[in-house]
Amino acid sequence: QVQLVESGGGLVQAGGSLRLSCVASGRTFSSYAMGWFRQAPGKEREFVASISVSGLSTKYADSVKGRFTISRDNAETTVYLRLNILKPEDTAVYYCAATRSYYYRSSSSDYDYWGQGTQVTVSS
Repeated sequence: QVQLVESGGGLVQAGGSLRLSCVASGRTFSSYAMGWFRQAPGKEREFVASISVSGLSTKYADSVKGRFTISRDNAETTVYLRLNILKPEDTAVYYCAATRSYYYRSSSSDYDYWGQGTQVTVSS
């Protein structure tokens, strides 16, 4: 069982930055690839970024590539998402998720555990 708790969301102006954190419980964090997803009001949950167990391989949605960076610290059982050059269309609840896979995954159905989410609001 893995429990995930996100933090770091908030209100920011367009062009600004945020760093989201997701702390995982349990001693098996280093066995899970991790991902970030987001869901805007009235829209389906969508993939944002994923990172392999080792942290050496990452994948991003085209809409965030070059602006967002995913990273992880296995010793701290934490995964991060750095959000730069934020746009109003990035406004959403951001969810952290864990998958029993070594490599990154971009489909939400591949993920086994989910956090409660943290709200990111970008004003124009």
